[in-house]
Amino acid sequence: MWSHTMTVQDYQDLIDRGWRRSGKYVYKPKLNKTCCPQYTIRCHALKFQPSKSHKKLLISPCTFKSTSHDLKINHEISPKKWMGADPGRPPCRKAKDLRKERRLQKEQIRQADGVSSIVSPTPPAPAQPKLPKALEDFINESLPENSSHRLEVRLVRSNPPSPQFKASFDASYQVYKLYQMAIHKDPPDKPSESQVRLVPVNFEDPQFTASYQQSVALYSRYQMAIHGDDPSECSESEFRRFLCDSPLEAEHSPDGPEMGYGSFHQQYWLDERIVAVGVIDILPTCVSSVYLYYHPDFASLSLGSYSALREIAFTRQLQKQSPKLSYYYLGFYIHSCPKMRYKGQYRPSDLLCPETYAWVPIEQCLPQLENSRYARFNQDPDAGDTRLLKDVGRALVLYKRAVMTYAAYTRKCKGSSDETEVQQYAGLVGQDCAERILLYRS
Repeated sequence: MWSHTMTVQDYQDLIDRGWRRSGKYVYKPKLNKTCCPQYTIRCHALKFQPSKSHKKLLISPCTFKSTSHDLKINHEISPKKWMGADPGRPPCRKAKDLRKERRLQKEQIRQADGVSSIVSPTPPAPAQPKLPKALEDFINESLPENSSHRLEVRLVRSNPPSPQFKASFDASYQVYKLYQMAIHKDPPDKPSESQVRLVPVNFEDPQFTASYQQSVALYSRYQMAIHGDDPSECSESEFRRFLCDSPLEAEHSPDGPEMGYGSFHQQYWLDERIVAVGVIDILPTCVSSVYLYYHPDFASLSLGSYSALREIAFTRQLQKQSPKLSYYYLGFYIHSCPKMRYKGQYRPSDLLCPETYAWVPIEQCLPQLENSRYARFNQDPDAGDTRLLKDVGRALVLYKRAVMTYAAYTRKCKGSSDETEVQQYAGLVGQDCAERILLYRS
């Protein structure tokens, strides 16, 4: 469907029936027909527990702070400060040094027994390289309490460069850049800044318009480098159609979030430039992820997973203002595509049954998806679509600028041949939306 304008509640009801949007284009895959069924997935943000890989990701040199709306991610999800190694345990020693020490002891015993031997004293262990205190504090603040991770310092020859040095150079340089930004040392006369800015998708908003051209350039660079798009496929007009044009009407309500409902860009800034943008919709019961694009130089930092964690934390903050808003929608889960299975790692999560539109825990769905690409998750054989519009005459249509029921429309346009199409539409959108949304008839 092409949606000219839509309330956030209508779109909430549509995505709870398997619909998604791309700009103003709203679509619903036919899961029993497609080769790669796409199941709507949602995460219970309030009950979310980060996995091991998520915890490792959160131990990151890249720390963004929020502006205008305090997300408090460090208190919601991020690990607490690492308390350091157990002071009661002896410091770790290299196995090589222990072997040398044992060899020297054996030689000393032989000499005591009258056996002559020539030995070399054990050379003193090289002094442990010291990290800058700022970097040490930065790492300690990032590591979780009771973490099994320990800081390891490796000495690698840089001149001439050893294989270890060459292998770690690119990653080390990226970490160095982000570290410099994080501790505000790059350079002293131009302090760096890392933050997340939430801006509404609105060309009348000064923050959105001020950063628009930078966002366009970043999107184009991302699409060409990561997805191999031709420049004509990621032009400004394509960016605007895909990620700026939204049918959702901005709304505010007394029991809603402070920034209101609608479409937003969550901009990740480092050193006065945008390095990533998460496009989201804030709806009555969820935050819905639309798209993410980022600077290709930061591809190794798993910003897709990091932004999802940030958006889960954001959802938790919004729930404090709007109690109904407690879910994070990740789009579609595609079990038949291994690259798309990562969305199932955000637990607890549910998949939408494609026949009854009931939410089912993903743990119950996975065994079925291992056996068949298409599956009905609801195990009750008698269950059906409880929100199916049985009387198509009650669907609302817009005809010649007048709002009327489909039954009234057919009386006006005798001999109309679109009843089958309207019945299909009403079945796909469900009773609630069919009786609220105006279906345009020419």
